[in-house]
Amino acid sequence: MDSSYDIEDFDYFLPEEKIAQEPSQKRDASKLLVLDCKNDTFIDRRFEDLVSLLNPKDLLVVNDTKVFPARLLGKKDTGGKVEVLVLQYPHFLYDKTRGVTGADDWEEIPVLALIRSSKRPGSGRRLIFGPELEGIVEEHYPDGKVKILLRYKGNLDQLLAEHGSMPLPPYIRRVGGEKPEDRKRYQTVYAKKNGAVAAPTAGLHFTEELLKRIRDKGVGVTSITLHVGYGTFAPVRVDDIRKHNIHAEYVTVTKETAKQINGVRSSGGSIWAVGTTTARALEFAASEDGEVRDVEDWCDLYIFPGYRFKVVKNLITNFHLPRSSLLFLVSALAGQDRIKMAYQHAVNHDYRFYSYGDAMAIVR
Repeated sequence: MDSSYDIEDFDYFLPEEKIAQEPSQKRDASKLLVLDCKNDTFIDRRFEDLVSLLNPKDLLVVNDTKVFPARLLGKKDTGGKVEVLVLQYPHFLYDKTRGVTGADDWEEIPVLALIRSSKRPGSGRRLIFGPELEGIVEEHYPDGKVKILLRYKGNLDQLLAEHGSMPLPPYIRRVGGEKPEDRKRYQTVYAKKNGAVAAPTAGLHFTEELLKRIRDKGVGVTSITLHVGYGTFAPVRVDDIRKHNIHAEYVTVTKETAKQINGVRSSGGSIWAVGTTTARALEFAASEDGEVRDVEDWCDLYIFPGYRFKVVKNLITNFHLPRSSLLFLVSALAGQDRIKMAYQHAVNHDYRFYSYGDAMAIVR
């Protein structure tokens, strides 16, 4: 069957109660729907059973980005409340050696952000988040983003940790918002490099114990870095998905990781990508013949049905929003009809959806 590019074909009905509002009690105790593309079958498992799907020659590639506390609650200099979501980790915008300053020195960094308040603050307005952290509104853009001059004294990472909260997705609607455990659970156990405003959620199911079992079986585990941006939640507003303008996210693939991936592929092993972010990074770093190169750049690769995967063989992923670019990607890997049937199976069998939900393994 030919691929469809009509946005309507990437819609599905999901009862609201299927959207997970809390993480599973234990990371690897979540459900795992195994989609066997070769045999067109669905198998209901637990995530901890993933070990049985892997072979000793295989390589598991994870995304080691770390979510930073990007949501800042404060007040305007006029007294009204304001909420700011910082869309870029300042690491990309300033010399890391400037992370610590003298007690009386103010540092200034321009960042892109989203602002929520009863009255939109105009240019020049001062936003106060703490005695040593504030922002100055500089410019409003047509797409709703705002340029803010972030001003701070001391260590910016510490100030964000003190005054910020985790940027939970908009479909997690709880009374009271963030809970203390979100600092840990909306983060993978292997998160290392600050820069994401959304978690690479397929990785949330892994525990240190599960990773040890995987390594003990002889399966390799390596990492790339793709800092997940807010654009991952951006709605697709075109009828023909080929006309969608995909967001860019910063990616790093080291020489060592590239060499390891190329070695596994040449020896006949399968590359398992943990998450659509990892899949996107690997395909971005690959040449036409599938050789992965080291890269550090902004990734704007758009994967939708019709795309030929050069590196990724199998994918571990969560369930994605209707009409989303992430749903396009998994449909490109497994086929639209299979994904539609898999999602319907998940709805019928009480799987939990989205960031804190259950997982799916696409095995080709």
